[in-house]
Amino acid sequence: MKALYPGSFDPLTLGHLDLIERADRLFDGLLVAVLRNPAKQASFPLEQRLEQIRRATLHLSAVEVSSFDGLTVDYARQSGSAVILRGLRAMTDFEFELQIAHTNRSLAREVETLFLATAAHHSFLSSSVVKEVARFGGDVRHMVPTGVAEDLSRLFNQ
Repeated sequence: MKALYPGSFDPLTLGHLDLIERADRLFDGLLVAVLRNPAKQASFPLEQRLEQIRRATLHLSAVEVSSFDGLTVDYARQSGSAVILRGLRAMTDFEFELQIAHTNRSLAREVETLFLATAAHHSFLSSSVVKEVARFGGDVRHMVPTGVAEDLSRLFNQ
């Protein structure tokens, strides 16, 4: 069974990577897909985010990396993914993610949503928090893969 893990990954965090590694063990294939969202101003260009994910997942043989636009359920169907994987950090995530899961289910009954709880030591992480810490010169090496930490340092000229 193949799963789709969609997101903006701007940037990829160790929380994301934890979910990817765990899903790699659960599924025959995992497609990590970066949403092209023109409504959002990303810190990193799409191609750079794809490369960050590729570098961080080289050790995982069943992981593919791609990008998409449009509805996630449409891309799940197109890619042959039976499951959409979503990570949960806190109850506030659950409320939002449940609403999206119900919406996706109403659009594509054959696609399931699976929630994985983030490891407790990553539960505080979000891409926004990481960027804020990096912007003000804080050390983010315990929050993101090494290559992403280097990219953040260059982005904020440190």
